[in-house]
Amino acid sequence: MILDYETMRLIWWVLLGALLIGFAITDGFDLGVAVLLPFLGKNDTERRVIINSIGPTWEGNQIWFVTAGGALFAAWPIAYSVAFSGFYFALLLTLFALFLRPLGFDYRSKLPGQKWRKNWDIALFVGGFVPALIFGVAFGNLLEGVPFHFDNDMRIFYTGSFWALLNPFALVAGLLSLSMLIMHGAVFLQLKTAGDINQRCKKMVTVFAITTLAIFALAGFWVSNVDGYHIITEVFPNAPSNPLAKTVYKEAGLWLDNYEHYPALWAVPGLAFIAGAVTMALSKIDRPGLAFIASSLVLTSVILTAGVSMFPFLMPSSSDFNSSLTVWDASSSLTTLKIMFGVTVVFLPIVIAYTTWVFRVLRGKITLEHIHQNDHTAY
Repeated sequence: MILDYETMRLIWWVLLGALLIGFAITDGFDLGVAVLLPFLGKNDTERRVIINSIGPTWEGNQIWFVTAGGALFAAWPIAYSVAFSGFYFALLLTLFALFLRPLGFDYRSKLPGQKWRKNWDIALFVGGFVPALIFGVAFGNLLEGVPFHFDNDMRIFYTGSFWALLNPFALVAGLLSLSMLIMHGAVFLQLKTAGDINQRCKKMVTVFAITTLAIFALAGFWVSNVDGYHIITEVFPNAPSNPLAKTVYKEAGLWLDNYEHYPALWAVPGLAFIAGAVTMALSKIDRPGLAFIASSLVLTSVILTAGVSMFPFLMPSSSDFNSSLTVWDASSSLTTLKIMFGVTVVFLPIVIAYTTWVFRVLRGKITLEHIHQNDHTAY
């Protein structure tokens, strides 16, 4: 395979998607479990069981989020700049929420007071709820278009506001993200617990799997009527990055254009509905390990559906269509992409191997007896 500019851009588009999927699968269940904490834990001991199911691994899982951000910065610097300018306050809100997680895990059980522990439970809930919602809202805004443009000197001008990000379609996308991560977290918690908590998890899996598929269907119908983007001038995949060297038009239904040209792509969103049904069935018959795989496929399918629908757009502009960022005109240089690819080939398998090893070592269930026997070391 010749690693020309076009090929490297495609590779890094795939890798960015893979990192986002890796983050959703691993850190996603952490967020989902945190959201479920106040509802599934009926007393302090049960809540400690829930926290200990993710306590040893949540920090390691965040490497996918950090790596995805680093990959966006290095491989797609223009998209990174626009995203962090336009979504600045949303990202800041997300980071502040994420800051609550290490504090909650480390300090919750330091004091026995009921009020103290309840407040940290609320903090952990917020640390799971806000990021799960905001990530979906961000994707919803990408599908609708972000109000930014470049001048002739390639300076970025963002003309939107934080509150404008919370539009109806983006909120639906946020609820989709939230519900699917809660479903994923419930499956993981069923895998890691026994007794009453385990039985409550089954109900949550069913409720949020149905909710996820219903919202996904609603979002799909909505997208078919949302204005999509299309490049009408010739594309030069091997040319230097220049977002202004193209002409783009916008029209309702264009986000389905790729599916019309390649009907096999309908299998991507279709997989979400199949995997969702399988997740519910496996959860009901007490096969949480296989249900976790099926749940992971739901997350993968939903994220891939957004990526396939938008390709080759990374960040469409709603205020100046021609300023929209695509795979072909927003990347780093060919040399940078090649160096990064070489580093990824070496280190990504190490990260995957380490993550697999950690979860294999910590594959046992967390029980009430475990908490009582390890009271000084448990979270």
